[in-house]
Amino acid sequence: MGNKPNGGTLDAVCMQYLALGETVKQLDKHTQGKLLTCYPVQDWKGIMGFRDVLAHQYFSIDPAQVLWISRQAMPQLRLEIMLMIQQLIQQH
Repeated sequence: MGNKPNGGTLDAVCMQYLALGETVKQLDKHTQGKLLTCYPVQDWKGIMGFRDVLAHQYFSIDPAQVLWISRQAMPQLRLEIMLMIQQLIQQH
């Protein structure tokens, strides 16, 4: 993404974050809030809220904030999701 995302890259990244946030919402709903509480390191409500901003306030998105999330928050979130997937696989 470089230091400043271009329009196409920003759109693509935001669409992925929107899908991620919607997936987290559906997981939370499907597990009646039990799964996400097992992983308290992440700000799940913040992730769901960011999805809502992307969906409903897209034109007010700050590209620098998206870049910060991509660089600072996403690596830890990715690790947390990988752990979650591994534990779910082991349970079944």
